[in-house]
Amino acid sequence: MGHVSVKQLPLFLKLMIYFPYFAALVMSYCRQTFINVMGSFQGSSEDREIKEYGPLVKSYNCFFEKWMFNRIMDLFARPITGVPGAYCDVLIRTGEDNSINTRALEFTGEVRRCLNLGSYNYLGFAENSGECTDAVEGSITNFGNVMCSSRLEAGTTVVHRELETLMAEFLGKEDCIVYGMGYATNSTTIPVMCGRGDLIISDMLNHASIVVGCRSSGASIKVFRHNDPSHLEQVVRKAIIDGQPRTHRPWNKILIVVEGIYSMEGEILALPQIVDIKNKYKCYLYVDEAHSIGALGATGRGVCEYWGIDTKEIDILMGTFTKSFASAGGYMCADKKVIDHLRMNSFSSAADIAMPVPLAQQIISSLKIILGRGKEKGPNRLEILQRNTRYFRTKLRELGFIVIGNDDSPVIPLMVFVSPAMSMFSRLCLEKNLAVVMASYPATELELSRARFCMSAGHTIEDLDYALEVIAEIGDICQIRYRQDDPLFRSVLQ
Repeated sequence: MGHVSVKQLPLFLKLMIYFPYFAALVMSYCRQTFINVMGSFQGSSEDREIKEYGPLVKSYNCFFEKWMFNRIMDLFARPITGVPGAYCDVLIRTGEDNSINTRALEFTGEVRRCLNLGSYNYLGFAENSGECTDAVEGSITNFGNVMCSSRLEAGTTVVHRELETLMAEFLGKEDCIVYGMGYATNSTTIPVMCGRGDLIISDMLNHASIVVGCRSSGASIKVFRHNDPSHLEQVVRKAIIDGQPRTHRPWNKILIVVEGIYSMEGEILALPQIVDIKNKYKCYLYVDEAHSIGALGATGRGVCEYWGIDTKEIDILMGTFTKSFASAGGYMCADKKVIDHLRMNSFSSAADIAMPVPLAQQIISSLKIILGRGKEKGPNRLEILQRNTRYFRTKLRELGFIVIGNDDSPVIPLMVFVSPAMSMFSRLCLEKNLAVVMASYPATELELSRARFCMSAGHTIEDLDYALEVIAEIGDICQIRYRQDDPLFRSVLQ
């Protein structure tokens, strides 16, 4: 297991990271100032509108998107066509093979077949043929594409109920409710469970959907250091002692919110210690398993199975279907009284359109394969995913790359640090027919830019060997490979 913090970085590396951002910001402010001055002389309608009305969005957000993000947008928004399986077809735009001209993003018409190391297709169910595809086609014939209604009105079908029953059985919970959007599963249900007088204690690196849900709830919020049970206990103890602000009355309830696998860090939740704290201080525990369900555990049942903990110890198990199940939407599994409350009061249940039946059928079919009830053997996919994960992570470290996260996590972040190296790494990978995902500020800390690889059961060892060969070559060019005795490299391995 490895983790990198900003404090570990040497001063010289920090200067190398900060200088490109500083230079880009200075140049961008100069350009923007020049444009504003010229606009004031010309008296443009845009300039008059700015004087008369307040901006609809924050000015710095507009500035950052225009002068910083958009200049490297091709790194984050490369469109693909076809199925995002082990390989995908990437649409090429002008400027992508030329690091100087990055503003011209018109399509050239070229389609490049690339090894896909960026999709959350953990179990390889993103396919356009096979058992799941046949079942989905049949559901379209019977029900159509969408229900055009919310779940509380006319949007619930026998397929939705079958999915909820199967998911509850899979996780050993009393009941389940499914939603059409994974992000909304967090953002629209946390406000229904918590409110004024309640306290939410959240991991500092929780997903944005959790952050939105917590802020929308009206509850008080405290954060604890990432995946640090000892600091969590300190926060819980202090919160119980101090009570609510001003009145110091006891909290109505305390909800601890964590994730099974943290998508930017590749770290697995320290669940046993978290459960001990939850039981010791009589809190509720909410676990987001977006990346761990289907990808961890001997039978794919997630972080609880991985640590050998009964799911009854977790009050609310949340997850999404966009990763291991190759579909869309999310679920909440809990006691029946909790799910009944969500059915009647959750915004997504009452107002949002129901999950399209073909998506629900895709999940049912893939879930049955995982359970061993389909024609195909599901455990084979889990074994291949686990093999690929350990193989790829081990080889990257042997090649001298700084790789963080747990050994069993299919999310494998490779630290790049310097922003120009990030741009070069991404574009050189594309030239070698590798589709990779880059993550930088504001998704990560400014100093901790990275490439994020996602393993899949659809990858063969030959695929991974080719990727490793290319990444090693590009790593030398970008100077992001380190000696085994380098202090930074050794500190991450500890």
